[in-house]
Amino acid sequence: GEVPDITTVVNQDFLDQGIYMDLSDSAFWNRILPSVKDLCTDLRTGKQYKVATNVTMGGLFYNKAVFTELGLSDAQTWEQFVANLEAIKKAYPDKTPLFLGGKDSWTLGHFVEFWAHGIVKQQLGIPGSRQAFLDNTVEWDAPNGIMENFAKALLELRDKGLLNSDAITATYDNQKEAFASGEAVIINQGMWVVGDIVKLNPAMATNIGFGPFPSVVKGLSPMVLCAEDSVYAISATSEHQDAALKFLEYMFSVEVQKEYSEARSMPSAFIDVESNWSPIKDDAKRLASAYVNINFSTEAPSGLSVDDTGRLIQKLLNGDYASPKVFATEYQKLWDNAY
Repeated sequence: GEVPDITTVVNQDFLDQGIYMDLSDSAFWNRILPSVKDLCTDLRTGKQYKVATNVTMGGLFYNKAVFTELGLSDAQTWEQFVANLEAIKKAYPDKTPLFLGGKDSWTLGHFVEFWAHGIVKQQLGIPGSRQAFLDNTVEWDAPNGIMENFAKALLELRDKGLLNSDAITATYDNQKEAFASGEAVIINQGMWVVGDIVKLNPAMATNIGFGPFPSVVKGLSPMVLCAEDSVYAISATSEHQDAALKFLEYMFSVEVQKEYSEARSMPSAFIDVESNWSPIKDDAKRLASAYVNINFSTEAPSGLSVDDTGRLIQKLLNGDYASPKVFATEYQKLWDNAY
């Protein structure tokens, strides 16, 4: 089909077909975070055919008041994370330490993308992990490897009663409501959840803490999702490329980006834009500088969705797999079949 002059749809298949204009020499890259430019770089050519105006982040959102009362802090290891959850359960037996909205399988799929894929991203770096995903060289089913350890970690939380009992039947809305009401102390989500929580309970605006994902593999650091968002590309065959570039330049002005950042409740990717985009602004800045930054798994096989992987987690938590090793094997099959 015909590609519009400006599009927000960019994927590797289309990149390989050469349907986007090369933006590599554009002046606006001097204003954009280097990490975002890296994420906008096509691995096959080393060029930039898309540009992102914002950064989206994901991590663990927690109840500040509870953490302060119990003297808890960002977990630096998996063991500390479990200890935090156990402390919450002991002090507040009527609250859920970590609440999952697993009926909406994408929420569990993000566990895989952030907690499991994040290990590869930390070990290989973002460019290296993107290439490994593209080339299908990651051994997800390696003995005592990433997916096996990931499965063990989730089952530990389930078996110790640190998750909500309806973890695979509760919805995303249930998760938000539980956190907004104070019933849930920690949730695994992206920053898109903050606005909804504040709408449900405005008093929570000053009580939302933001922390990193602990590593499920010993010896690695905590991680935080810092990924590109609001992506634009220009058609390589457009007859209006100059006009399209002028429009993007207008969109990328400091004034417009400040307004857009605050409207979307997301930090700008432009280093010269200051905005009051969210109650978690200060925590987000702290996490981005203190912990390993990971990206979305954009080079994962196109036939694999977060819903697909989330359904595997549903089965895992439901006890459908004989062991974490079997889960890892099933994940490898799902991954390979999606190419």
